[in-house]
Amino acid sequence: MRILIVEDDARIRSEIARTLSAAGYGCDLATDGEDAWFRGETEAYDLIILDLGLPKMDGLVVLKRWRAAGRQVPVLVLTARGAWPERVEGIDAGADDYLAKPFRMEELVARVRALIRRAAGHGTPILEAGNMRLDTKQMHLAVDGVQVQVSPLEYRLMAYLMHHKGRVIPAGELLEHLYGDDDSRDANALEAVITRLRKKLGAGAIETRRGFGYSVANGESA
Repeated sequence: MRILIVEDDARIRSEIARTLSAAGYGCDLATDGEDAWFRGETEAYDLIILDLGLPKMDGLVVLKRWRAAGRQVPVLVLTARGAWPERVEGIDAGADDYLAKPFRMEELVARVRALIRRAAGHGTPILEAGNMRLDTKQMHLAVDGVQVQVSPLEYRLMAYLMHHKGRVIPAGELLEHLYGDDDSRDANALEAVITRLRKKLGAGAIETRRGFGYSVANGESA
């Protein structure tokens, strides 16, 4: 799962990125409104964390442009503006949630999990596919009730597939949502991660639809 963090305060930006990376998310960073607008227009994100008080282009302007262009990615607005009119304006502009500074990182992570989960149509932090169970709060993946140790990259891949259970995900889409700015988006590397996961979870855990992409089982078995 891939998140864009738009924040001009270096300390806050670094702390958010560190916290979300530890929670299993891939993070890209933007420090001004123009860069944020461009990235949101050209890259695929599962969620965007957007500060409103940005240089070059105000966060509300960025958000309105994304929505006008049809970009439906969930957006969590951060701002130091504490008055309720700014909160209303942010929601009216298309924000999905609002968090006023200062805030606790635990609350930020909880809101991020909830927004991504709801965008995929899930009501709880527990995702199930066949005999697999993913606890997005504890970051645990289990098969037949037995926890399986996976790497952060493997976890992100399974989280994306299980959030979109029942849909065949093209390799290009998986690469976009799995890797951040500092990683090479290589189809061979993706296949290597999937091969490792099949060894840990079972050969049928991830299905390959030749010419279409990958999916996890939507029935009673993986």
